[in-house]
Amino acid sequence: MRLDAPVARYLPGFDAPGTEGITVRQLLTHTSGLRADIPDPELKAIHDSAGVMARVLRERPRVPPGTRVIYSDLNAILLGEVVRHVTGEPLDVFITREVFRPLGLDAMVFRPPPRLRPRIAPTGVWHGHAIAGTVNDGSAFKLGGVSGNAGLFSTAADVARFAQFVVREGTLPDGSRLVRAETVRQFTSKAVAFGAKSEARALGWQALPTGENVSSAGTLFGPRSFGHTGWTGTSLWIDPDRDLFVVLLTNRAYAPRARRPFTVLKEIRGGVADAAARASDAQAR
Repeated sequence: MRLDAPVARYLPGFDAPGTEGITVRQLLTHTSGLRADIPDPELKAIHDSAGVMARVLRERPRVPPGTRVIYSDLNAILLGEVVRHVTGEPLDVFITREVFRPLGLDAMVFRPPPRLRPRIAPTGVWHGHAIAGTVNDGSAFKLGGVSGNAGLFSTAADVARFAQFVVREGTLPDGSRLVRAETVRQFTSKAVAFGAKSEARALGWQALPTGENVSSAGTLFGPRSFGHTGWTGTSLWIDPDRDLFVVLLTNRAYAPRARRPFTVLKEIRGGVADAAARASDAQAR
């Protein structure tokens, strides 16, 4: 795959006027111009995964590609589909063999089996019953629970192991290399930024500044830091200059009627990141 190749090279159905020039890099940096997601009323009217994917492929940019950051589930869905077309196998099969298994991430899975359900925090309520182990995203749910934008379950320990892999720039715990160091650096370096009030992006990661009034990365993480958050209440931030990462997994989505849940969670995320940075700095003295 080529980052600056048109997505249409790998997904022939994504070649209509307006989308034919969107690149893989623009999907990764959320600068494709596509909107955030398919509106709920329209999504609910689609009956199966083929219908969802067909609808995503019909999307058109809402702003010219490459001109601003719009975080979009559609970008991630398309990236997952690119992986499927290029490798010839489903996203979960490919990533389990190529990433999860070599890293020993046994608890990082799409569509967790019933034996894991008792360990999974609920993230929603359906007819009065807590829902756990089912993806909390309408598009990913209709795509069968395996999608580039949502559906991955894990423990904090496995997310930490993945963070260590990134901090080590692509080596396994035994020192053998899984990914080239220059590839890790390319994906984790700031790629686009449109000013202090807009979020900066790396390839697949959020960078600093986040463009938020209350940043999920706090106020102390270094300028080369990168991370990602999840709608249900999860986050991972990495400060490579401190050799530091912070994993925070919550089920904020389980109480959607709580007062200011997003703002409170951002404050907690930022507070934890700042506490970790202070502890790291104190240890380094």
